Amino acid sequence: MISPRLVAKIEQEEPTLHLAVLIDADNAQAAVIENLLAEIARFGEATVKRIYGDFTSQASSSWKKVLQKYAIKPIQQFAYTTGKNATDSTMIIDAMDLLYTRKFDGFCLVTSDSDFTGLAMRLREEGLTVFGFGEQKTPEAFRNACHKFILTELLRPSLDTEQALILGKTGSEQSIPRPQPEIKDPNVEFPKAFLLAALDQSIDDSGWANLGTFGSYLTKLQPDFDSRLFGFKKLSDLVKAKVDLFVIEERKIEGSDHKVLYLRAK
Repeated sequence: MISPRLVAKIEQEEPTLHLAVLIDADNAQAAVIENLLAEIARFGEATVKRIYGDFTSQASSSWKKVLQKYAIKPIQQFAYTTGKNATDSTMIIDAMDLLYTRKFDGFCLVTSDSDFTGLAMRLREEGLTVFGFGEQKTPEAFRNACHKFILTELLRPSLDTEQALILGKTGSEQSIPRPQPEIKDPNVEFPKAFLLAALDQSIDDSGWANLGTFGSYLTKLQPDFDSRLFGFKKLSDLVKAKVDLFVIEERKIEGSDHKVLYLRAK
């Protein structure tokens, strides 16, 4: 039998992923940076934070106001030719250089540009975890090339905070309002059939599925699945609320005070 103390130690000391955060300034909004980094912190440690763009242009002025505050290293890339994006090439080359240092467990690619699809696939081939962050307009090719894709619309702060960031007058960190990710997007249809199909593939021999296994399978099938799009901050909240779809059961871990949520189709 596993020692209860060992179980507690394992649960409290989960390994931290060392992540390289690469931001495409041409295809990302500075207003989301605080909540973006907070989201990344859920997955691991942002060991490297770099942003790529032409910071001499007016379009990048909002980024210049937040780089120092969040310790993001800017990589200047001049637009040598009109209509060609030199930023993409620089970011891809830099990503490959970081890859071959073998110091990272994963990459966070912050962009809405499908040009980074090949990069995401290459990183995955090396066994690294790829997190994508982009706007609703991001093509499916890039979304599906990532292990997990998160819409930056879910990370946007309130309007007042966004204006403060643009003006460079943001107050203390505690005074910045947080986004309300639990607010449902009325334009997104609830994927009932998808959830039930994923659950059917996640159940064990007893007909029950561990919530973690279920969530992992959802992400594998659809990297951009996010319970926040349907009005729920966490997957567990969604499962508990949908009493017409799921039957839930909390099971205590042997030798521990922790409980694990299991579910099955109703």
